[in-house]
Amino acid sequence: MSTVLYLVVFAPLVVAFVLTFVMRRVSLARGLLDVPNERSSHATPTPRGGGVAIVIGSLGAFIGLWLLCAVDTNLFIALAGGGLAVAVIGLIDDRRPLPASVRLIVHIAAAAWALTWLAKSSGPHLTAAIQLVALLGIIWTLNLYNFMDGIDGIAASEGVFVSWAGAGLLLLAGGSFGIAAMALAVGAACLGFLIWNWPPARIFMGDVGSAYLGYVIGVLALAGARENAVTLWVWLILGAVFFVDATLTLVRRMFRGERVHQAHRSHAYQWLARRWASHKRVTVAVLAVNLFWLLPCAGFAIANPELAPWAALVAVTPVIVWAFLAGAGRPEAG
Repeated sequence: MSTVLYLVVFAPLVVAFVLTFVMRRVSLARGLLDVPNERSSHATPTPRGGGVAIVIGSLGAFIGLWLLCAVDTNLFIALAGGGLAVAVIGLIDDRRPLPASVRLIVHIAAAAWALTWLAKSSGPHLTAAIQLVALLGIIWTLNLYNFMDGIDGIAASEGVFVSWAGAGLLLLAGGSFGIAAMALAVGAACLGFLIWNWPPARIFMGDVGSAYLGYVIGVLALAGARENAVTLWVWLILGAVFFVDATLTLVRRMFRGERVHQAHRSHAYQWLARRWASHKRVTVAVLAVNLFWLLPCAGFAIANPELAPWAALVAVTPVIVWAFLAGAGRPEAG
């Protein structure tokens, strides 16, 4: 990578750090605070909307990479257009809660936008059934990041890990430099924000950042899979903690007939945060699982593509057991 490309890829770290500071000052001045309630995992009113810094920092890098002809135009349009729509509706929702149906319509449109533009790039033709699965995959990924953004530092640190580990393993597999560069830029933006969001958080990401982050990671994973199918297993392994906790919680709540879009505190990480009386311990524990279990499993999948599905099964199984034992989806009164 040339010096200019290095600057473009890692500039979001500085941009996001500075913009998060600015957003924090603005939020405090205007009283845009996340006030604790019975569904909250924090106890102190905290500025929100810091995810704007992640959006601006990463989008700026995407534009720079595109102008340098380092990324595919169709992928750039897929990420920039859909990502901006998801971020804007998230920002509006942060300021004035919107009906779940409105958010869902925008999320579906953004996912369809991404698939339409990705289909214009070289790669295998996807059947209607696979397109539908891909559409649902993007929608679920952007929502689960929102669900999992409930304690200090967890979503931002997950963004750094998944983006950077995914980029590195993609390059090892001979994947597209452009996809890897975009992932590195997203991770850099998350790290710049994480400095302010690390426990005890001085500002929260908000829907504007969490939904955007989930969308970008979902689209990048699908773009990589169009080049090399094994990379999809890799992204699934790397994000296993979030996928498992969010999915298991959703399924158990659905079986009880609860309103799945209603705020709650029944994710495994939320149970642990209350049990341990510490956000930091949970966030560090998730990072440890990511680095010392999921990353080696993902590396094995890259080195042995024919065994990638089995590597994913081995990687995810103990995470499912952990999430269940920790309380994912357990009734909050239980």
